[in-house]
Amino acid sequence: MPRLWAHPILLESHVSTQTLPISSRASRLFGLSLGYFLVLLDTTVLTVALPDLRASLGGGVAGLQWAVTGYTVTFAALLPTAGAVSDRFGAHRVFAAGVAAFGLVSLLSAAAPNLSVLVVLRAVLGAAGALCLPSSLAIITRLYPVPAERGRALGAWAAITGCALAAGPVAGGLLVSVGGWRAVFLVNVPVALLSLLLVRDIRVPATGRDIDWWAQLMACAFLAVLTDAIVDRRVVSAIAAAVLAVVMVVVERRSASPAVPGAVIAEPGVRRGLIAGAAVNFALSGGLFVLTLSLQRHLGPVATGLAFLPLTLPTAFNPLVTGRLVARYGPRPPVLAGLTLLTLGCLAATPVPWLGMLLIGFGVSFSLPALVTGVVQAAPEGAAGVASGLLNAVRQVGATLGVAVMGGLASGTAFVVAAALCLVAALTLALGARRS
Repeated sequence: MPRLWAHPILLESHVSTQTLPISSRASRLFGLSLGYFLVLLDTTVLTVALPDLRASLGGGVAGLQWAVTGYTVTFAALLPTAGAVSDRFGAHRVFAAGVAAFGLVSLLSAAAPNLSVLVVLRAVLGAAGALCLPSSLAIITRLYPVPAERGRALGAWAAITGCALAAGPVAGGLLVSVGGWRAVFLVNVPVALLSLLLVRDIRVPATGRDIDWWAQLMACAFLAVLTDAIVDRRVVSAIAAAVLAVVMVVVERRSASPAVPGAVIAEPGVRRGLIAGAAVNFALSGGLFVLTLSLQRHLGPVATGLAFLPLTLPTAFNPLVTGRLVARYGPRPPVLAGLTLLTLGCLAATPVPWLGMLLIGFGVSFSLPALVTGVVQAAPEGAAGVASGLLNAVRQVGATLGVAVMGGLASGTAFVVAAALCLVAALTLALGARRS
């Protein structure tokens, strides 16, 4: 048998990949998972490092919020178009470029001389991360052409990447205790190199899909200005955000290749899923930000990371339970259960932090895997990829707004706001499903 790594693996539509050894495909799947693991890890790992970051580079709460949200703003804004970029230039090229850029910019971030430079580099990291998600999924689809095998592969991919949430606070605490906040970025470099090594010989054909760059620019500008309006409470920014929202809608409607086709948004099931996704990430990311600042008044970085285990551990194993529930009962019951647990968890987070975190952890791990299935099922035929990309984008918007809004409020008030949002999302889903 010829050595498979002596030449590129061409994942053309007419070439069967079932002849590849299982171990060969598994190693490539692990490499793809590692790339997106990095992306998700960086949404949480920096949170525990914020006090050390502030002591080193200075800056107020607003600056720390931008260090977190600068990443999620660009990540969210670029996700809808990242799929089109992957199709146009080839998923293997886009994934490799995203992972390589992530490693390089992480290295530069570790050397950032001040908070302003770090915020800019975090925004670039978000752009690199956006390239990794749709391209990795496109490669997995080609690598596992048999539906049953593909389902198991995507399950493994989700489990590996889902562990990033569980590992983030703990890993961040350990890294900060050893090497300060800069170590949080340095650890990305060897992981990125390993990911590139494992997927180096995969090739996916490009399709030449059109991209509306003007619409994408409007989306980025809108999210950035909206976040600035919330973080810094600027009336001028709020007005500018409203104007950009109108311009963005006009550009999308006139575009021959819109980033978000109107038929997708028109589906009630998709809209309800997007609302729920935004609420989940609002509560999760905003809660992590508020709890970190609160816990580190009394605990060191390692102890803070360990204190988050009630929240993060359920996300490492409960998605497997959620998958079985979705298969048996459909996606709606697990999502409703998750939103209910999130509502209760946010209300309990201030008086009983460990109980609040435990409920939030189970709420997130019930909601998110089921939401992906629900949105894809509700999408029009042939638009599942666009719908799933839009869900991920809206989730990151929710995360951005969660940090911006909750970070500017007192702890108790912040969690009441998050609980109210999760409750509204649950009622919207329940009432909407009853009418349909």
